[in-house]
Amino acid sequence: MIMRKLLVFALVIGVAGFAAAADLGNLTPAKSDPVVPENPVNPDRQGGDTIFDATVIPGLPYNDSGTTFGYLDDYDEVCPYSGSTSADVCYSFTPAAAVAVDIDLCGSSYDTKLYVYDSGLALVACNDDFYFDDVCGVYVSKLENVNLAAGETYYIIVDGYGGDAGDYLLEIIGFEPCVVDCPAGAFIEGEPELVDGYADSYNGGCNSPEFGNPFQMVPGNDDGTQILCGVAGWYDGTTRDTDWFIVTMGATGVIDLVIDAEYAVYLFELFPQDCAAVAVAQQATGGPCLEAYMTISGYGEGDPVWIWVGPTVYSSPDGTREFDWVLWLSGLFGEIATEETSWSSVKALYQ
Repeated sequence: MIMRKLLVFALVIGVAGFAAAADLGNLTPAKSDPVVPENPVNPDRQGGDTIFDATVIPGLPYNDSGTTFGYLDDYDEVCPYSGSTSADVCYSFTPAAAVAVDIDLCGSSYDTKLYVYDSGLALVACNDDFYFDDVCGVYVSKLENVNLAAGETYYIIVDGYGGDAGDYLLEIIGFEPCVVDCPAGAFIEGEPELVDGYADSYNGGCNSPEFGNPFQMVPGNDDGTQILCGVAGWYDGTTRDTDWFIVTMGATGVIDLVIDAEYAVYLFELFPQDCAAVAVAQQATGGPCLEAYMTISGYGEGDPVWIWVGPTVYSSPDGTREFDWVLWLSGLFGEIATEETSWSSVKALYQ
């Protein structure tokens, strides 16, 4: 019998009769109403209340810090949440040559929203919740691979969800594509190509009840390790591919996982193992080219463990259809999996 305590991130799927503790599919996750802070006028504002007095970015790379306290609510976009009353701060950038950039709010102290307008105020890109971790923050935004044309003025808006405001860190750098290679000897997910109209009968798990909630079994090697190589992405514009797996706990009672990906992905441990009540017990955010770690315990030898991998956002940030990810595991059920294995030794096997 599985004996465990759950740390549950309470979100609601939004399907009648189906409650879950995280957004495991493609519906908008519910977020609690923010506590709207007092927003007194800030005499030391760093500028940029509107696009007309936007703080000018002279070149790249660019870093700044500031606060949205003391600013007005001038703008809002849907990605996917609307109705924000948060104060926002504006920056402007006119690249001399065409460039693709990453715009990052990692380290900001509140529930942010981040978007870019062109000179005609047409939306170029928008993100609400990129990060959910202890390093960059919870519900903190980032935009990747935003393509900017030479000579065009763009406006970068640092905003918030609901009525949230606070201190932010802003970094803008040139985009560098991330490439994640699948090691030799890995277990290949093998899901069909993600095309418009795709219906996930392969490993859509609880998101695919019409196909009997298909999970994919991932076996352990004799030493209790495994490397799982998969493909994630998007189809039909705003539908993300979600991959549901079952692994088996080994004799040590601990499974260690490391994930990396070419775009940002969530790694979830799911519990209870019931599609009518499934919730996120813990989560990590990996990629692009940034490893994330998770340790799963509280199960007995031979017990099934549910894990989930999928993009952190609902639509492709740059038109990419598919991208690669790699998940390293140790502590799985195997014929000789009787000792805990370090990450360095696991990954060294495949280098």
